[in-house]
Amino acid sequence: MMKPKTILHPELAQALAELGHTDVVLVTDAGFPIPRDARRIDLALYQDVPTVYQILRVLRQHMFAEEVHFAPEVKTHNPDLYSEIQDIYKGSGAKFIPAIHEELIEEWAPKAKVVVRSGSFEPWANFAIIASTDPFAWFTSETVTTLPAYIERREAMSKGVVPDFDM
Repeated sequence: MMKPKTILHPELAQALAELGHTDVVLVTDAGFPIPRDARRIDLALYQDVPTVYQILRVLRQHMFAEEVHFAPEVKTHNPDLYSEIQDIYKGSGAKFIPAIHEELIEEWAPKAKVVVRSGSFEPWANFAIIASTDPFAWFTSETVTTLPAYIERREAMSKGVVPDFDM
């Protein structure tokens, strides 16, 4: 049975269901060098089908993120992409963390629990998303001390904060 507003790709739905706190989801453009042993979900069909934007918007609806790592050049060299990413993660509580292209390849790609390849031919459109828990569902007991990071994320989400690089 098909349910509305759910991910139809069975492998992607399963991968997201298996995520835990701090797991990494890497969403890439069509040309990113994906490690041979990675759990690769290849959604690329044709140039810009689907776009990285479309994939990130869907993931935003189906996972909590506490950090999004991507190339700092996006802000200065591809402002339309940067604006789109800010819009996608507005009110998510996620922080933007700069990561040069080589860092995404050498550090984040091997750590990724899943790599989702888009059809985007968009410069610097590679994103390492660090999964989080729902900050409103944890630390709900009055006898438990809430961690400062959860208080900060709750506030950012409640206020609809637009993330920006702290450069």
